[in-house]
Amino acid sequence: MAIIPEDYVERLYAGWLSKLVGIRLGGDIEGSTYHELKQRFGDIDGYPLPVSGFAADDDSNGPMIFIRALNDYTHTRALTAEQIGRTWLNYVPYEHGFFWWGGYGRSTEHTAYLNLYNGIPAPRSGSIAQNGPAVAEQIGGQIFIDAWGLVLPGQPALAAEYAAKAASVSHDGEGVYGGMYVAAEIALAFTAKSVREIVLGALDFIPRDCEYARAVRDVVRFYDQQPVKDWREAFLYVEQAWGYHRYPGVCHIIPNAAVMVLALMYGEGDYDRTMNICTMCGWDTDCNAGNVGTIMGVFKGVDAISYEKWLAPIGDTFAVSCTLGCLNRMDVSWCCAYLADLAYRMAGEPMPEKWRALSPRRGAFPFAIEGATHGFAVSDGGAPVAVRRHFGLEAHGKALRFSRRTYLGPQDFKDDRYTPALSPEIWPGQVFRARLTADAPASARAFAVDYFTGETVYGPVVALGAQPAEVHVALPTGERVFGEVGVQLMGEATAKLLDARFDGAPDFAMDFAHWPMEKYNNLHREVACCTHWRGNWDVEQGALHGSDCARGELYTGDVDWADYAVSARFAPVTAGEAALLVRVGGALRGVAVGFDGRRLRLRCNSEGEFVTLAERAYAAEAAELRVVCRGRRVDVYAGGEMLLSAEDGRIPEAGCIGFGVYGGARGRFEWLRLSPLAGGETSASVTAVPAGSR
Repeated sequence: MAIIPEDYVERLYAGWLSKLVGIRLGGDIEGSTYHELKQRFGDIDGYPLPVSGFAADDDSNGPMIFIRALNDYTHTRALTAEQIGRTWLNYVPYEHGFFWWGGYGRSTEHTAYLNLYNGIPAPRSGSIAQNGPAVAEQIGGQIFIDAWGLVLPGQPALAAEYAAKAASVSHDGEGVYGGMYVAAEIALAFTAKSVREIVLGALDFIPRDCEYARAVRDVVRFYDQQPVKDWREAFLYVEQAWGYHRYPGVCHIIPNAAVMVLALMYGEGDYDRTMNICTMCGWDTDCNAGNVGTIMGVFKGVDAISYEKWLAPIGDTFAVSCTLGCLNRMDVSWCCAYLADLAYRMAGEPMPEKWRALSPRRGAFPFAIEGATHGFAVSDGGAPVAVRRHFGLEAHGKALRFSRRTYLGPQDFKDDRYTPALSPEIWPGQVFRARLTADAPASARAFAVDYFTGETVYGPVVALGAQPAEVHVALPTGERVFGEVGVQLMGEATAKLLDARFDGAPDFAMDFAHWPMEKYNNLHREVACCTHWRGNWDVEQGALHGSDCARGELYTGDVDWADYAVSARFAPVTAGEAALLVRVGGALRGVAVGFDGRRLRLRCNSEGEFVTLAERAYAAEAAELRVVCRGRRVDVYAGGEMLLSAEDGRIPEAGCIGFGVYGGARGRFEWLRLSPLAGGETSASVTAVPAGSR
């Protein structure tokens, strides 16, 4: 008998979409009280403030990043809290982005992160014994937990088990019970017949006498005993019985848990009513509406979520702010593909035929889920146009244009609360492809727009008709950044975009003599197309400079890039080591080719431990190197001579590229060039890039 429900993917899609609805619904009024919201808005019915632009948020950062532990370590019950803690260290930037970095002993996540970083493993990192109850029982135990319920549909006990491990990285006591309870609710929502079944059923998976369970039962009791169901009267009761005044810390889990239960009970299964009540109660509005949104989305399905009211203002793409910029632009369909792949593997079941078009590979847009847009916008002559979203995007116009943003900068974000930064989705040397049909004779061509110059590059013109036709554009190689790709139609027709994808090997350069910095605000500046884990990074005096008191790293590219060659010129400015990085999978994985002015070292970063694989003397003013990566082998060349080589099972088979500074160094990095390995090329036959060549 199958474990995964037949309609799993549709409900998964609705659940994650609805999580994003809840985050945006409560995001701009987070921290407001019920009384403040009542005076300001009266009754909230939909987004209380205009929704515009992207915004990164901790509530969406955590679920889609921490779940990567299932791929990075094991998708079985053998997964440990310590491994999930290491997932934090790998993907969470050091004291910027991702969380609220409110200080040790004040921000629960900041406290847990510094514990982990300084060698205190999970679950001790989040324990009451280590941090005290006030820190350990804040709200974070449940706000990052959704994905654990989403990958275990109809399996609340198992969802609670995984959630306990995940929540214990940063929380303990009621903080962990809240994570277990919410994950169980989400798992139950796939099969439950009523909201009451979800709310009460999840109690079976946390201790009966814990404060969290008492709060849930008390709110349900108040609802059952109230002759006329008045949610405002119920909130006034919750405010006195379970309010913030009763609990220590910045944002305790219990008051917000009571609000979530209140919204679910008084919403009585109505999607809009539930979401609005949850928000009007105030307190941690985006967290509460985000969790309730996931539960209600899964329970009700996407048909219950008004497109015009809820989805059109936010779309189906979002930004996160983890260490690797390639992971920081997500769309909901990709999230579903990633989570569904995990769910079926965890259940030991094959992916059903109807969902095999879903791809957890980024850069694939199959439109396999009805209603999905993958972040593509549709216009006619520059004006928005009505679109039918049915396993593709269909519209009528005289000059239709289907387009997707592939790089986002400061002007694309509505705020900087979680310091977002991205790398491009598609790179010079790669190809954008799309398939379309048209109901009348027309033609089309694919295009790509340079992010900084606005120059548009076009592919060949292709005739369209009733049969699917493919258009493509090959992005020119070199020092370019492409911020938009799409398809331009010529001729009046009703056309349908069936699918799209990015493929091919990247071939690009960064010359830091004139490479831009991007300013989000006075305190947040990023090297364009890059993200940094730690350190001070800036383009100045004709080069990229990086420094850190211990270890600093900056990344670009894609974590799935396999075989490639990278060339660069760099040197330490002060004592210590400057390095070219390859095969980077985060702060705990990668390879560093370091140079201190006297020696070269080839080191593998294996779970945060640097292991020297090869080294040799190399005295020079600067290192001008070509590093060739193939499989688990890395070879280092200078002037046509192989200087270092290593093949080791600890070397990742794919990963990003970047730069590092170690031992308190300040490093100078002049340029970088990534190119594909030529057909049939072996690492032994590769010659180094000529001096000064880009």
